[in-house]
Amino acid sequence: MQPDRVFNFGAGPGTLPLPVLERAQRDLVALPGLGVSPLEVSHRGPWFRDVIERAEADLRALLEIPASHHLLFCQGGATMQFAMVAMNLAGAGTSDHVVTGSWGAKALAEAERLGNARVAWSDEAEGFRRVPSTEELAGAISSDATFVHVTSNETVQGVGFPHTPIVPEHVRLVADASSDLLSRPVDVRRHAVLYAGAQKNAGPAGVTIAIVRDDVLKDVPDQVPTMLDYRTYVDHGSLYNTPPVFAIYVVGLVARWLLDDVGGLEVMRERNRGKAALLYDVVDGAPHFFRGHADPGSRSLMNVTFRLPSDELEGRFVEEAAKGGMIELKGHRSVGGIRASLYNAMPIEGARALAAFMREFRDRYAD
Repeated sequence: MQPDRVFNFGAGPGTLPLPVLERAQRDLVALPGLGVSPLEVSHRGPWFRDVIERAEADLRALLEIPASHHLLFCQGGATMQFAMVAMNLAGAGTSDHVVTGSWGAKALAEAERLGNARVAWSDEAEGFRRVPSTEELAGAISSDATFVHVTSNETVQGVGFPHTPIVPEHVRLVADASSDLLSRPVDVRRHAVLYAGAQKNAGPAGVTIAIVRDDVLKDVPDQVPTMLDYRTYVDHGSLYNTPPVFAIYVVGLVARWLLDDVGGLEVMRERNRGKAALLYDVVDGAPHFFRGHADPGSRSLMNVTFRLPSDELEGRFVEEAAKGGMIELKGHRSVGGIRASLYNAMPIEGARALAAFMREFRDRYAD
């Protein structure tokens, strides 16, 4: 950790690996041998062709993406994917939505604007504290659903699926994995569409990774607008128009960091489990002072959310943590409280520092 950098617990854009930032810094003014910045280079030239091909190859290796699935680089964030999924997959049928938090609710609202969508399962009445069990999910999906949409990790509430949800084989599984893609292994084969805004674990804001299975492309309605049609990205190698060149370049650096420096997603998962455990142990050790939001079986490894005894103490916690070099701990405006985001690039030292601060803060302010 460089002395002038703080521990950034922001929910997104999230912290990036220091080696990636240093490499981007070295290249920013002039790429070796080219004399231009990656912010200036042509997306049609050989340098970027190599960048995007390597980024795709490394992501395929990390996620074990089979040949049946296309990897696409889109724009518009996960929010645009809410519409793209509905336009490309729903057709004249009905989509089922598993709503486990704020982002799942937004995906549902967008699907409702574009066609028939129903809530298959929701925990909204209980404040979005858990995900459904496998049995609950199996009983909730309708027999005529064209696809079922889930959010693998909810950044606002700190609720996540501990594993890939199991849905009936006849239903296409679509997952918004914006905040946990690349944080652990995932069974890509079971997904018809798996998408993620890059700005949590994969890179900077500006590019969205979409992994789309072949069979989806056969059923895309012809009236879908060009830039919202998955076939456009497949047919043109994500280069139909000017893509977010710099963002894809950084995604490639992150993928290479995960392969070479970390050692893959199994290792990354264990690192993330360890970081989250440090904070959850403090929360569980002082239930009279820290109130965790998510049920233990549905706790996110990416976003640890909890409340303190009062709004005043929460404000003081955020303020004092910032003075100690730990920033962006204020909970989302819709739920309040504290939120510590522990994305891949958050070092274990950051989690240790926050856990120590939590204990010290508790000792000073607990009744």
